[in-house]
Amino acid sequence: MEPPRIAFINPFGTPVYDDIIRETLLPYASALVDVVHIEGAPANIDYYWPKHLIEVAVLEQVMRLEEAGYDAIVIGCCYDPGVRVARELVDVPVVGPLEAAMNMASYFGHSYTIVTDHRKALPYLEDLVRVYGGANCRGVRCIDWFVADMVRDPPRVADDAAATCLAALDEDGSEVVILGCTIIGGCLEREIRATGRHADLPILNPNLLALKTAETLADLRRLGKYTLSRRGYYQKQTQHPDQAAEFEEVRRRYRLVEAPTEERAPRDE
Repeated sequence: MEPPRIAFINPFGTPVYDDIIRETLLPYASALVDVVHIEGAPANIDYYWPKHLIEVAVLEQVMRLEEAGYDAIVIGCCYDPGVRVARELVDVPVVGPLEAAMNMASYFGHSYTIVTDHRKALPYLEDLVRVYGGANCRGVRCIDWFVADMVRDPPRVADDAAATCLAALDEDGSEVVILGCTIIGGCLEREIRATGRHADLPILNPNLLALKTAETLADLRRLGKYTLSRRGYYQKQTQHPDQAAEFEEVRRRYRLVEAPTEERAPRDE
């Protein structure tokens, strides 16, 4: 078979993060991977209000990517924005980097700490750890960087991340560290590839683990061995006999899709 097609969505309304992901992820890909961002969305997810706006755009993008023939989709932020809702909407695998890294952590060590970007992210990731059943997570730490600043100085981000990871290993009793931010993952991986520094640390890159999870699930689906259960949590609204039309109408009402010209209501002036 041809290699599967994987879409890695940078869920930001800017292309400035695309190159660092391509540079540090594609060398490890067995699939055909396209890194994309979302035009017109907020430029960062540092605050929860733009995060929720981005999630709406992400869900539309996920549906478009499935229609375009992608075999799996990674939503490239460790908030895993919209991941579980996206699974309600599409049949191809949708992977969140934090969930993927947590699921694979036990292959590398018994316990782990998550190191994320800034302190506002701490409670959100702590909540996700509980949702994902991370009983062996020893804590969540941050390096106090905002995403927009990271791409201006990746080497310093890599050094701060490595130092925080070492502190977590020493002070939390963790055996490995999960980077809880895709851009931190890109910065550290770029430094490792450029200089070899920090390569010996037991740090898990969420971008890479999300990609490998997506590749595996895409392969299984193409072999007929991946099917989402639609009996409960991931049941589609369109499965309900009275709600398929409402699903499309709501999308049009909130201008999430373009309605046919003759159906568009005039805008209020």
